Amino acid sequence: MKRKSIITIFTLSVFVFLTTQSTSQTFKDLDVSPMDRSAYPLSHNDSDKAVRITYSRPQLKGRSVESLTPYGEIWRTGANEATEITFYKKAFFGGKPIEAGTYTLFTIPDEKEWTIILNKDLNVWGAYDYKESNDVLRVRVPAMKGKEYIEAFTIAFDDQSTMYLAWGNVRVAVPIKY
Repeated sequence: MKRKSIITIFTLSVFVFLTTQSTSQTFKDLDVSPMDRSAYPLSHNDSDKAVRITYSRPQLKGRSVESLTPYGEIWRTGANEATEITFYKKAFFGGKPIEAGTYTLFTIPDEKEWTIILNKDLNVWGAYDYKESNDVLRVRVPAMKGKEYIEAFTIAFDDQSTMYLAWGNVRVAVPIKY
């Protein structure tokens, strides 16, 4: 009997060990460019929102904005997956009409102005597969210098629904009307 008990305990121990090992999870560290959201108006209820943007926040870490967003080149407007913007109702984005829906937001930075692009391709990584033929609209807005230095790329809305892009000392504003 004693031998049978030892074998049973040993078998159960091996089973528990193998089961624990095979079902344990490996969790990755915190993303260096965490995902964030911004919306107008700020509300916890999507039915109250007019616009919401989902993006990842790269950090400068001693680098210049221009080195990470070269002038004249398409940029995903953040990090990782391309930034997506959802309009919950028809709007005027930078003075141009846009239908309700979700779009990918790309930009082409330049020293004095940025081209802001809404594109119909969704769930894209970066700007590697960007297709200009799928652009829904483009607007040009002035690039300004801010007084405050912003380490992590940030998108925010003011109480008039203007969308601001800020990174380092670069500021870009896109008016949105409903």
